Amino acid sequence: MGHTTIDDGADLHTGVTAVVPRPPRPLPAAVHTGNGYGKLVGSTQVDELGVLESPIVLTGTLSVFRAADAVLTYLMRAHPRGLSFNPLVGETNDGFLSDIRRRPITERHVLDALEGASGGLPAEGCVGAGTGTTALGFKAGIGTSSRQVEAGMPVTVGALVQANFGGVLTVRGVPMPVEELVPGAARVRPPGNSCVIVLATDAPLDARQLGRLARRAIFAMGRVGASYAHGSGDYAIAFSTATQRPVLPDAALDPVFAAVMDAVEEALLNSLFMATTTTGVHGHTSHAVPYDRLLAG
Repeated sequence: MGHTTIDDGADLHTGVTAVVPRPPRPLPAAVHTGNGYGKLVGSTQVDELGVLESPIVLTGTLSVFRAADAVLTYLMRAHPRGLSFNPLVGETNDGFLSDIRRRPITERHVLDALEGASGGLPAEGCVGAGTGTTALGFKAGIGTSSRQVEAGMPVTVGALVQANFGGVLTVRGVPMPVEELVPGAARVRPPGNSCVIVLATDAPLDARQLGRLARRAIFAMGRVGASYAHGSGDYAIAFSTATQRPVLPDAALDPVFAAVMDAVEEALLNSLFMATTTTGVHGHTSHAVPYDRLLAG
């Protein structure tokens, strides 16, 4: 994973996050749309062919097409004889905190995220494509989590989220509205916007089965209080890094489904808990979740 963060302390709070699966590619993959008010460039070919042939890049809404062009540059350099490529680029609208009409993302920003991607513990919160996002009334950002389960073989599921959606924060089934946790918070609230979820697993699964995982990822948003609003672009992308075949039988997938739900829920909460209060364009402020009041509640 790699991030490029743009934060001028004033009107620009945006960036790029890149998920770069190790070769070989293409990999089995699927996309599920929870609510389709968004721009997920390249998704129809993934639906049609059931494979992922590029890194996954996330950014802000009005930068998604420039980012896709930058991914194309990256792929053309890597494959000098290639004649067709399918960049997969998602977005959420960070316009509550960032002046998105300035479209600050350049090709270099995207290439830096792609070329700087590495393993290890990822940065979370106000970084990369999560720099200017808000969710459930609070400052949010990038969140990650993973689970390991036994499904006839050891299976790992990893989740990354770009959280920017509406609803009421819910932790362990208890609603915790921003009005209660941050008394006196500004009445100007961020709109309901979107969420992009990326799932990676080492389980040998085909595209159909990965679609089932992607659907569970969208379901997991409900655990933290998502409203699935009219203007929300909620997408889940799932891919498998496994090289062995045959695929797992469907009857073995229940533990994997549970792992997806748990990992996505925790990633969404991490996107909130790792974020910091941010003031941006038009003086809009998005408050971080106050741990002390949350624990006291």
